[in-house]
Amino acid sequence: MKRGPLMSCLVALTALSACATRPVVVATRPVTPALPFEVAATPERYAGAEVIWGGMILGVDNREAQTEVNVLAYPLDSAQRPVPEAGTRGRFIVVLPGYVERHDYPDGLFITLVGRLAGTRAGQVGEHAYVFPLVEAAHVHRWPPGFQFDRPQWRFGVGVGVRL
Repeated sequence: MKRGPLMSCLVALTALSACATRPVVVATRPVTPALPFEVAATPERYAGAEVIWGGMILGVDNREAQTEVNVLAYPLDSAQRPVPEAGTRGRFIVVLPGYVERHDYPDGLFITLVGRLAGTRAGQVGEHAYVFPLVEAAHVHRWPPGFQFDRPQWRFGVGVGVRL
């Protein structure tokens, strides 16, 4: 019995499965597909719902018992990475327990999180009144700088070789 073709097939399948993307955050229950601006418009409809959102950090505010991280939302790709070139989806505030060092959550860093919606807060964006959804984070994944350039790239080509 020839094992060459079978082994080649198994090696190829193993290599392909290694390239499959896995989620970086895992929800403990079904998540709502609502976007931050939809939650801000009708917060009572989404009270207590679990979400997986991501975006870019705009600022950190340490309060007495918790830290609030202001985030500009972006849609997520299949690997739960924020996609900045797809355009923004509103803003939201991530609520983290206790004190969080600003150095660990610097402005401009991208994150993905899973958490529970915990209401809204009225605020300002410049001179514009804005309603921010509040998300009590269960898990936050911080993306390294330049992560959006680390996507797999597939290239195919056809060439002609000349040997002298």
